Amino acid sequence: MISTKSEKELELMRYAGKVAYDLLELMEKEIKPGVTTKHLDEIANKYITSKDCYPSCLGYEGYPASICTSVNESVVHEIPSNRKLKNGDIITTDVVVEYKGYMADTARTYKVGEVTKEVENLLKYTKEALYKGLSVIKPGIILNDVCTAIESVAKEHELGVVRELTGHGIGKEMHEDPYIPNYSNNESNLVLKEGMTLAIEPMFSLGKRDVWLLEDDWTIETQDKSPTAHFEHTIVVTKNGYEILTGEWING
Repeated sequence: MISTKSEKELELMRYAGKVAYDLLELMEKEIKPGVTTKHLDEIANKYITSKDCYPSCLGYEGYPASICTSVNESVVHEIPSNRKLKNGDIITTDVVVEYKGYMADTARTYKVGEVTKEVENLLKYTKEALYKGLSVIKPGIILNDVCTAIESVAKEHELGVVRELTGHGIGKEMHEDPYIPNYSNNESNLVLKEGMTLAIEPMFSLGKRDVWLLEDDWTIETQDKSPTAHFEHTIVVTKNGYEILTGEWING
């Protein structure tokens, strides 16, 4: 069963979302050549806990860090380490913040120094796909309308759409129903209702869409080693559309 959230529950999610948003803004300042992903994780843990929140990734099914720091061809779930970022890299910081039992999930892909125009466009169009998906959200639409809108951007710019990873419902659990593919499909026939909380998160690659799981049992990367981008917001369906619970960075 897919839950809808009360205003009291939404207030808790808004606070978690604000902390998550502020952390991504802080990451913007910290990400630079020479910085280790472990250092970013330490900053995230300190910041989240200072706001009376918990970094939900930490301990989730045994995950050993507070955030995911996925570099270049890593799509998701790369574990922070002593890996140093270098000029021309891209890195996705994926964070889930819990406050009084309710969660908000957000992700952003950053440039490290100067990147190629092709990679810059990958980031631009993946973020564009997120907002195109959001733009159709309102009560009464079919969930597949969101999936189709996201995929349309990838098709227009000939980008790979990762199919093994999807958006999802969120609230008391990190991953709740429904699952939200980033491509048109025959199964996403849920009718959206006011109060539903969803994490929308397109993941595109410059190459083929095929991915595999590395030996650490967490990192998922593209098989052809092509760079990937990932942008995510947690939202609530409102009477006339949607509200972003994880801040606003459309021009960021």
